[in-house]
Amino acid sequence: MTEISRLSLTVGDGGEAREIVIEQRDGAEPGLFWLGGFRSDMTGTKAMALDTVGAADGLMVTRFDYSGHGRSGGDFLDGTISRWLEESLCVFGLTKGPQIVVGSSMGGWLAVLLAQAINRASPGGVKALILIAPAVDMTRDLIPQTLTPALMDELARTGVAHRPSVYSETPYPITAKLLEDGTKHLLFGRGISIGCPVTILQGGKDDAVPPAHAIKLVQHLLTDPVTLTMVPEGDHRLSGPHEIGLLEDAIRRAAAD
Repeated sequence: MTEISRLSLTVGDGGEAREIVIEQRDGAEPGLFWLGGFRSDMTGTKAMALDTVGAADGLMVTRFDYSGHGRSGGDFLDGTISRWLEESLCVFGLTKGPQIVVGSSMGGWLAVLLAQAINRASPGGVKALILIAPAVDMTRDLIPQTLTPALMDELARTGVAHRPSVYSETPYPITAKLLEDGTKHLLFGRGISIGCPVTILQGGKDDAVPPAHAIKLVQHLLTDPVTLTMVPEGDHRLSGPHEIGLLEDAIRRAAAD
């Protein structure tokens, strides 16, 4: 079993510079590349399941924290899809050979954007996508619908709304900057072409990214092979033993193809 190396990478210049912390396990191709969700980090259950598969099967694994998350530097309130996508692309540059990109929730949106960029420049650079409750276009289609009139007023007055979450003891700060920047990266409304097979794992009882949202994504993927697995009793986390088993199976199938 190979050791995990901790690396750091500075992304951005001047006042935009932030240190991104990466954990990478050396191994064979295809590598496994993790993109976590909003307010999550690289030590979560699903991220570590990815590392477990890589360690057992001798595959390279790359995990990291976006700026404002986990061990990485930067202020969370400065976070936007553009900013976190830039970091994802820079970290991807540290990988070797084709990668299986696994994205959870917001990381699912970033995974699609990253794979499009990589496969346009170097076809086959992303060998496969595995998306867990993918929150594509969440800044338009998901987050605003969760903001009460009081939160919308707070957002308008201060630029930040503190939205309660069942996944955290403290509210999630939603910034006007995040919502505005998201419009630059919207995918729905036209066909989405990625250039690799796509597997989607979706919880049937997910109240953050509803099942209909995953089905909408499938309907937009017109040129790539798509597999959607609906977990009837699954919630947004999809981190129970059964769901982790589904994730591990999906990774191994993608690696073997």
